[in-house]
Amino acid sequence: MHDNHIHSKFSTDSHMDAEEACKKAVETGLKGLVFTDHVDYDFPDFDESFLIDYNEYFSFFSKLKDKWASKLEVLIGVEMGFQPHVVDKINNIVNQFDFDFVINSVHIIEHKDPYNGTFFVGKTQQQAYERYLQEILCSVNAYDNYDIIGHIGYVARYGNFQDKPLRYKDYSDIIDEILKAVIEKGKGIELNTSGLRSDLGCTIPGYDVVKRYFELGGEVITVGSDSHFAEHLGHSFCEAFEHLKSIGFKHVVHFEKRKPVFEKI
Repeated sequence: MHDNHIHSKFSTDSHMDAEEACKKAVETGLKGLVFTDHVDYDFPDFDESFLIDYNEYFSFFSKLKDKWASKLEVLIGVEMGFQPHVVDKINNIVNQFDFDFVINSVHIIEHKDPYNGTFFVGKTQQQAYERYLQEILCSVNAYDNYDIIGHIGYVARYGNFQDKPLRYKDYSDIIDEILKAVIEKGKGIELNTSGLRSDLGCTIPGYDVVKRYFELGGEVITVGSDSHFAEHLGHSFCEAFEHLKSIGFKHVVHFEKRKPVFEKI
C-alpha cells in the first residue's frame, strides 16, 4: 500500500532524507510514498521557515519520482495547516501547483499551539477537545480545495491529561457533524498511525470514530504514518488494515492528481 502522510526535510520539524525514505519504503514493502510536507501560514512565532519554495519542491520530487519509478511510486502532496484567515493563501498555492494530494489539517486553534501547551491553558479537557473539533468543522466547510481531513484527534497527543484519547462517545454530536459534512462534500478522512508511537496509544482518529464514519456512509479513507523519520514509514499498517477490514472497509485510498485511487485491502 501507500504511506499517504510523511514529512521530509522540507518540513521544518522533520530531518527525514527523502532518498533514504524511498530506500526504506522499498525494504518495508510499501507500494508508494506520498510526501506531504507542512505548510502553516501565520504559525505562532511565524517565520519563513514554515513555508516551502514550491518550485524547488516540485523540481526535487519530480526528479525523485523519475529515479524510483521502477521500484516505488512517489507522489507529491502537501499538508496545509488550516486557520480561518489563511484560506485565501492556501487556495492560491493549491491552485498554482499540480499536487497529487492535499491534506487539510488543524494544528493551530485561536492562534495557539497544542504542541507547546498554550492552547490548553484555562481549559478543561472537555473544553479543549470541543474547541478543537469546532475548528475542524470550520475547516471542513471553509473551502473545498483539499482531499481529506488530517488526523482528527491530533490535539489529544499534547494535552497533559491522565486519560488522553479523544473518544467518539464523549463528542458524538460534533464528530457526527464533521463526518457528515466530509461525506456530503465528497471528501475523506485519514487513519493516522502516529498515535500508536506515542503515549496516546491509539490511532488518530481512534477506531471508534472511523467506525462511525463507515456507518454514516464514508468510503474515502487514507492510511498514513505521519513519519518524520524513515524508520516509522508504514508503522502499524498491518494492524490498521485489519481494523479497517473488521469495521467493514474493503478498500483504502491514495490520490493521484487529486483523484482517489481505491486499493483493495
